[in-house]
Amino acid sequence: MDPVKWMVGIGFWVQGFRCFPWLVVNFFLKDALGVPPSSLQLLQNSANLPMVAKPLYGLLSDSVPIHGQRRLPYVAIGALLQAIAWLAIGLWPGSAISFSALTLLLLLSNLGASIAEVANDAIVAEAGKHQKQKSSTSSGQLQSFAWMFGSSAGALGNLLGGIAISRSFSPKLMFLFYGIILIFQFCTTVCVSEKSLNLPNPNNKPKSSSSGGGFGKQLSELTIALKRPDIFRLLLWFSVSYAVTPLLLGTMFFYQTQYLNLDSSIIGFSKVIGQATLLIWSIVYEKYFKRASPRKVLWTLQLVMAMLMLSDALFVKGIYRGFGIPDWLYVLIFSGLAEAGLFLKVLPCSVLVAKLCPPGCEGSVMAFVMSALALATIVSGYFGVVLASFLGVSENDFSNLPLCILIEAGCTMLPLLGSSWISEGIVAEKKKE
Repeated sequence: MDPVKWMVGIGFWVQGFRCFPWLVVNFFLKDALGVPPSSLQLLQNSANLPMVAKPLYGLLSDSVPIHGQRRLPYVAIGALLQAIAWLAIGLWPGSAISFSALTLLLLLSNLGASIAEVANDAIVAEAGKHQKQKSSTSSGQLQSFAWMFGSSAGALGNLLGGIAISRSFSPKLMFLFYGIILIFQFCTTVCVSEKSLNLPNPNNKPKSSSSGGGFGKQLSELTIALKRPDIFRLLLWFSVSYAVTPLLLGTMFFYQTQYLNLDSSIIGFSKVIGQATLLIWSIVYEKYFKRASPRKVLWTLQLVMAMLMLSDALFVKGIYRGFGIPDWLYVLIFSGLAEAGLFLKVLPCSVLVAKLCPPGCEGSVMAFVMSALALATIVSGYFGVVLASFLGVSENDFSNLPLCILIEAGCTMLPLLGSSWISEGIVAEKKKE
């Protein structure tokens, strides 16, 4: 196999498999630590704070090589930090880890994940451009390959997690299992030379990187790239499309597991459906939509997300139950689709950013995109907590949950009004050609 695809496949597979321990964390917080929905959602979003600093990791990866390598050492560092965090949770003495200690270790885990993701995204962006110049294939092929590996791992992780929880496996044992996988990724990465990937290296001045000039140069190039109207407007629309939506994932998790009393295997299988949807979307996008208008694709996906939320409102009101559709069947199929719908925009947006991104700062720009996504989803999660609290939705009272979801769907439609800010990418492609 091509060394690039081998390393990209491993990197995105391991990161996609993070769904496995995180599904366990949700049940662990609810059942073992007894946290309420608001605390669960606050932890889910606060743990993503290290993701906001992704531009810094991207600048470091672009400008500060380690032993002459700019990508793989950062993947290895990220894998090691995650392994330390999950192994510490799994090996924590006593019957239950405290909420504060668990929060700190999850922050460490996401710090490592964000560093690894930045380096992996940069490999995909650089190798994708190099592949296009070499074979005259269209851009986006490697992005779709990476997306497929990550989605398949996410599906497998949620499937195994749901089955393991339903069969009363020890949560700590499952955390240790994922920690061992991360140790394997670390060992594999340090054994591979970055030269075998044939990545372009725009910084051929080792002295500048050692003196700090390389960092300043990359920061300057990132600033120039973000000032470009096509990139700035795209990132602004992409971020706002998430930030204005009050996500209710933690509340819906409690509604499904506590109010409806659905089995954990149903929750796990529903997330498998979601990951399978992302996997299928990556294949369909690669074959049919990568040459389509990015504006039309993103506009349609935003509308689909709003429609899925409206469907959730009908579900909570019991409309589908009146038509003979059992709750478990709806959750199994449509809840997974709704969660997947939140992230369908990431692939076409990443491909479009890769087209618009100036050569030499791919890692920084792609990291900024993921940072904007992380910050927007954190704001969205906090927004959801405030909305649920304002309307009195709690683990014991879900009477106003349909109204919350209707407000969520309405807010999701607002970004449709600003879709003209999405670049078509045609001008950037012509300039590069």
